[in-house]
Amino acid sequence: MKLQLALLLFGLTLALGQIVPRSSWTPVPLSPRLPRIMGPVRLIIVHHTVTAPCFNPHQCQLALRRIRADHLRRKFRDIGYNFLIGGDGRIYEGLGFGIRGEHAPNYNSQSIGIAFIGNFQTGLPPPQMLQAARTLIQIAVQRRQVLPNYALVGHCQTKATACPGKHLLDELRKWPRWQPKPY
Repeated sequence: MKLQLALLLFGLTLALGQIVPRSSWTPVPLSPRLPRIMGPVRLIIVHHTVTAPCFNPHQCQLALRRIRADHLRRKFRDIGYNFLIGGDGRIYEGLGFGIRGEHAPNYNSQSIGIAFIGNFQTGLPPPQMLQAARTLIQIAVQRRQVLPNYALVGHCQTKATACPGKHLLDELRKWPRWQPKPY
């Protein structure tokens, strides 16, 4: 019991306020030409990356570089997500707050995109990933980047896609601010 509590507290300590900066996984700074988002947004769109999962900082940083390279090949301006959640329970900065993502056409200018690294069509993300996402949402509201009455949706609710995977979407439906439609 004490060990479980210690591990839980360790995990919460890692996640609380701990957004791993972009500079930890890429030496390339954000372009000052990237479009900005003005004011807090009302929409949080959750994705999965449909890549291999990662379980430690080294694996997750490698995954982030690969995802960014894939997005650049697909003619995105940079990595498309504002934040990514690693299987190590860490929150990784992609574009960060205040930058318009490229993750959900027709909704990018009014949302932040959070991507879970891995494929969640056949299974649920581990608890540390779910907790990290909840923590990130709290941080976003506290920093006034997301409105307190935000709507939480899966990517499949904004376009025809299986993203964020059946199991992750089923989990999101249980979260307090989940909405059946983006607006």
